[in-house]
Amino acid sequence: MNKLRMRFSKTGRAIYISHLDLMATMQRAFSRAGSRLQYSEGFNPRPQISIALPLSVGTASLCELMDFRLLEEVDITSLIERLNATMPEGIEVQEIYEPSRKNAELKWLRVEGIFEYDDRQVDIMQERLAAFFARPSILIEKKTKRGFGEVDIRPSIWEILFTAGEDGVQVSAVISAQNPTLNPDLLPAALRALAPEIAPDFAKFTRVETYDEKMRLFR
Repeated sequence: MNKLRMRFSKTGRAIYISHLDLMATMQRAFSRAGSRLQYSEGFNPRPQISIALPLSVGTASLCELMDFRLLEEVDITSLIERLNATMPEGIEVQEIYEPSRKNAELKWLRVEGIFEYDDRQVDIMQERLAAFFARPSILIEKKTKRGFGEVDIRPSIWEILFTAGEDGVQVSAVISAQNPTLNPDLLPAALRALAPEIAPDFAKFTRVETYDEKMRLFR
């Protein structure tokens, strides 16, 4: 069967499922739904499933993408219903379709989050956060394949907006998904390293949308 692409969400308690456990969860879901995944050939065959951008533990997402192949033709609507009936709490299949684009074309992610402060005024924090991320360069120490090195994360931020709210400062940003990858956790990490006086006491993020290099929706 041709390659299929699943778009699914991972929220609530499911954000604490690791990438490896998620892959195992998906394999069990297909088995319980009565659909057989196609396996690779060779000495150690593996199910042909792959997630475009593995998600960090603790980060939620409304736009995860997983490619897979089945051994037989299926009714897509029925497959979605059967898979959702077997998924653990917090994982929901939104759509399944034949992809027309390669995952290499995925370039940008929109993330939304919140910076929480225990004893600082959020309106003042909002202004100072906006000023900090308006810098032309934000150099931080980051782990690379060769060890630790200094990296400028500013080119990996397409846009970033801050809004003061009742629960903290709301964050909306478009960041590089790959080549290079910018983990949203590096945003508060940069603050802790370079401007600790405005670093949040707590931060969390949710992936909400995917785009290509020209900021067109990626599916």
